[in-house]
Amino acid sequence: HVQLVESGGGSVQAGGSLRLSCKVSEWMYTKACIAWFRQGPGKEREGVVTMSTSGDSTYWADSVKERFAVSQDDANNMVYLHMDNVKPEDTAVYYCAAGGEATICMSAVKAAGVMLPRAFAYWGQGTQVTVSS
Repeated sequence: HVQLVESGGGSVQAGGSLRLSCKVSEWMYTKACIAWFRQGPGKEREGVVTMSTSGDSTYWADSVKERFAVSQDDANNMVYLHMDNVKPEDTAVYYCAAGGEATICMSAVKAAGVMLPRAFAYWGQGTQVTVSS
């Protein structure tokens, strides 16, 4: 059963914080790489972070790596995106996604230097984040 369910979006003022949650299917949580993507109005979908829940491996987009963080709850198969010092340009629909086997996926992302949506087969429904100035 494939499951990626995001929650936690909402409206926040610039400089504020928000935490997004992603509930992941157990088999996916333990084997696949998990990523957060976002798609702003009129923009292409872009990768925010890719991570392996089984190892200390992450790959961040330069635009957010100093402000965002990820954490996980292994007991509940949850992945969190912590957004601090948010900016209006962070306004987007945020998606949780799962790709292939974690080690291979992380190596591919790091070698490519970019997170490509087509490399992730499974997607959640998305959650809206709106940052006001």
